[in-house]
Amino acid sequence: MSRISVRGFAVASATAVTTVGAVVGVAAGNEPASVGNTEATAADATIADIPAGAQAQVQTASLTQQADDQSTQADTAALKSAQESARKAAAETAKNKKDAADEAKAKKEADARKEKLAASRSSTRGDLGDLLGKGSYSVSETQAIARQMMAGDQFQCFSNIVDHESGWNYKATNAGSGAYGLVQALPGSKMSSAGSDWQTNPATQIKWGLNYMNDRYGSPCGAWSFWQANSWY
Repeated sequence: MSRISVRGFAVASATAVTTVGAVVGVAAGNEPASVGNTEATAADATIADIPAGAQAQVQTASLTQQADDQSTQADTAALKSAQESARKAAAETAKNKKDAADEAKAKKEADARKEKLAASRSSTRGDLGDLLGKGSYSVSETQAIARQMMAGDQFQCFSNIVDHESGWNYKATNAGSGAYGLVQALPGSKMSSAGSDWQTNPATQIKWGLNYMNDRYGSPCGAWSFWQANSWY
């Protein structure tokens, strides 16, 4: 064993230092030295300076200290690992709770929208029932029907087109082309896909016109943008 190793033994453990100091003092026939002097003596000693009988004690003390140090390091590593595992578990739990809360919120909002839409449709059916089935319709009645059949932000665009095409006359006829009705379908019989009463029912004409605008331009406002650029749609 080298001098450095003996110095390591002495410095690593106060118990080992005291033991070395005591052994060296006894071997030299001196009184036991203080702990401070013992450290200095042990630091300068080699294994050969220590009586053979005491070498085992020194080595045992050093190995015990090393084992304690290794155990402490292992405990620290285990603690860090446990803390990291706990942190990850807590983060995962928090994420799962957030995802569940977001999903519940989205479902609640979707249900609310469905209920609102259902209530709106029910109200529309009731209001339309009061307007439909008449022998003739005024412009204001026809416009009221249209308002109830489409989203509020689309009505003005739809109205702009109808203003130009028929002036809200659901019986308007173009003598030259044969276009007919509020939206001037060409030929007018196309509107039969929305109902057999296409010639006399403005609601049927509006339904067909909305479907046409949505299918071809995405919305009445899309159709109105095209109309403004081309004067037709």
